Amino acid sequence: MQSFAKVINVPDYPPKEKHPTIFKAFDELASGETMQIVNDHDPRPLLYQFMMERPEQFNWEYSAEGPEIWKVSISKK
Repeated sequence: MQSFAKVINVPDYPPKEKHPTIFKAFDELASGETMQIVNDHDPRPLLYQFMMERPEQFNWEYSAEGPEIWKVSISKK
C-alpha cells in the first residue's frame, strides 16, 4: 500500500478553495513525493489545469474511478 505525503478529501472544501488547496499541497511536495486526492466526481478538469499550470512537473494516476469515489495519486517529478 502506498503512503502519501498528503491526502485531500476534496468535497470537504468550498468550491472556490478546492483547486487552490490542491495546487498549494502539490507545490509543498518534495520531488518524488506523492499526494492523493479523493473526490465525488472525475477530477479531469483538474488534470487539464495541472497540464496547463504545472507542465512536465507531475504524474497523475487513478487508483479508483467511480461511480461514487475517485482517487488520484499526483506525484511531483
